[in-house]
Amino acid sequence: MTDTSPRTVRELGEFGLIARLNAGRTQVPAVLLGPGDDAAVLAAPDGRFVVSTDMLVQDRHFRLDWSSPCDIGAKAIAQNAADVVAMGAAPTGFVVSFGCPADTPVAFVDGFAEGMWAEAGRVGASIAGGDVVRAPLLIVSVTAFGDPRRAPVLLSGARRGNVVAVAGRLGWSAAGLAVLGAGLDPGSFPGVVAAHRVPQPPYRAVLDLPEDLPITSLTDVSDGLLADVGHIAESSCVAIDLDTAAVRDTELDPVARELGADPLHWILTGGEDHAFAATFAAGQELPDGWRRVGRVDEGTGITVDGARWSGPGGWESFAEGR
Repeated sequence: MTDTSPRTVRELGEFGLIARLNAGRTQVPAVLLGPGDDAAVLAAPDGRFVVSTDMLVQDRHFRLDWSSPCDIGAKAIAQNAADVVAMGAAPTGFVVSFGCPADTPVAFVDGFAEGMWAEAGRVGASIAGGDVVRAPLLIVSVTAFGDPRRAPVLLSGARRGNVVAVAGRLGWSAAGLAVLGAGLDPGSFPGVVAAHRVPQPPYRAVLDLPEDLPITSLTDVSDGLLADVGHIAESSCVAIDLDTAAVRDTELDPVARELGADPLHWILTGGEDHAFAATFAAGQELPDGWRRVGRVDEGTGITVDGARWSGPGGWESFAEGR
């Protein structure tokens, strides 16, 4: 018997592609109206949304020879969900725009959708709608909506004497990228390679915080610890000093030895871990899953062990050579 099922997006067609991305999926209660109409309808329980958007472009943010379709879908949702959580909000729904060549295999679409929906489910949300378009390469743009659980936690609230703390891993994605870039067998260091392919933001470290627990500032670590904590320092008009003994991760040492690299550079300047960095009042007991990595002082800028950092400061989309 001849298999007549569509093999590419061209054969599937625009509306078939939309149906394929959503087939068999269940919306969370916050999505009052999902795909199929002109627009989605989401609940806003306290009258506000937290909204963020981000984009991934093939060969810029992912490579098809390094990541599976499922990895790419999960990564697209994770980096957007982390931005919403970093405001102290719980993600409720995502709107996804997906561009691809007409000869993209239907199997790719299936894997991509599986990754998106799995990561959305991990944070308690769903895909509420979106758009598809023919494009010369793969492009994914995600808009995330969140329900505020507290007053939005801004970058500008850090104060002198606060403790800087982190939840989640640092440097793992950068280490994984280094392994792949060096052409090493991904199986030799599967943990860091997996962290690069699909970040694992520790959502619950933020979402499970008591609503009355004072967090003076909060961000996710997407561009590197120095860069993202630097945004807190700049917005709050304070200085922040980071402690290398507190941020070091011995699990990165074998990867660094193999590559002749300094793992501290990955930890301080590597992006896409989507850990969370926050400032808390001095003397406050840190919640489960958080560890102290520095302090807030008077002044401006970022120091490491009391000295200015002389190396790269982290990811910047329009920097030379990037």
